[in-house]
Amino acid sequence: MIKNGHHAAHEPGCEAAAKPGDSVRSPEKRKRVVRLWCDGCYDMVHYGHSNQLRQAKAMGDYLIVGVHTDAEISKHKGPPVFTQEERYKMVRAIKWVDEIVEGAPYVTTLETLDKYNCDFCVHGDDITLTVDGKDTYEEVKREGRYRECKRTQGVSTTDLVGRMLLMTKAHHSNMDNPDYQQHTDNFGKGPKGHSPWTGVSQFLQTSQKIIQFASGKEPQPGDSIIYVAGAFDLFHIGHVDFLEMVYKQAERPYVIVGLHFDQEVNRYKGKNYPIMNIHERTLSVLACRYVSEVVIGAPYAVGKDLLDHFKVDLVCHGKTEVFPDKDGSDPYAEPKKRGIFRTVDSGNGLTTDDIVQRIIANRLQFEARNQKKEAKEMAVIEAMRKREEEQNEAICLHKN
Repeated sequence: MIKNGHHAAHEPGCEAAAKPGDSVRSPEKRKRVVRLWCDGCYDMVHYGHSNQLRQAKAMGDYLIVGVHTDAEISKHKGPPVFTQEERYKMVRAIKWVDEIVEGAPYVTTLETLDKYNCDFCVHGDDITLTVDGKDTYEEVKREGRYRECKRTQGVSTTDLVGRMLLMTKAHHSNMDNPDYQQHTDNFGKGPKGHSPWTGVSQFLQTSQKIIQFASGKEPQPGDSIIYVAGAFDLFHIGHVDFLEMVYKQAERPYVIVGLHFDQEVNRYKGKNYPIMNIHERTLSVLACRYVSEVVIGAPYAVGKDLLDHFKVDLVCHGKTEVFPDKDGSDPYAEPKKRGIFRTVDSGNGLTTDDIVQRIIANRLQFEARNQKKEAKEMAVIEAMRKREEEQNEAICLHKN
């Protein structure tokens, strides 16, 4: 298990972090590790998923994440964008995760929590429903072994798919754009109502959010400073495989990722790229266990100033095409001159463009899936509203 950043994984049986009152507890209680369970589809993993797992990890010591199979997701929601093998690897790469369970059941039961010796499970404050509209956490909620964390505003899989289907350069900088709003409405919304869980809202970056995701770890004497740069848009399994291979280039790696500004990415990639803006891409990359630091808005050319400032030992690039700088020059000319440039083959050729093509090829399926999800959520909201009205009426009658 890689101990990355501010998160040091607690293996079963190791001593948990000291808490108030520990000095008066027995040694057995002081050593007790709180084990947590999270589960989900984790399809198109984004910083919202990572933030849920970060919040969950903060509630205990050892985090186990169950990931559903393709068959289970297709049965209850519709076809996933990524295969189960891709989703397993993506979740393993999130630095707050200590262990994953492949093929976890879609409905979370006490049997599952007990099987993996978990004290309770953690889920966001949205709702997950089975194919017949039942809450998948009903049993563990009833038995008091359920905890809730805040859903991350400004991102959803529905929204990201909508961005991919809308071919405009302005989608990541202008959420009020009427074309974008109409498209997301058509994509995620059924004929009635609008679910607060499926809906799209503006993502607001804060310094606190970056601090929560950042490792806070400085490079130590003997560390090898490795620099990589790019868009890292829609952070996916191709990026993970590349960063893992970069991480393996040294015995004690300290990996710095330079992220290009949105305008720069659009210059060399064109179309509607980047799908995610610079703030979203920053959190996505910081959540990866192979990354130590991120340069927000890194210069496109990896020049002398950058290499000297960070004391870079090695600069890596994948097998993808290197686009020339605005003046037609090689952005890696300086590290090549110093003899510290290396091409790294991750063995995974998946690109953000490939993911967009998956979405476009299955557009009707994904639209149907999200509208079905919206309809189920709206039915639950309506049922909750009616229950609340009935309870209020009962209270009024009791008072009278």
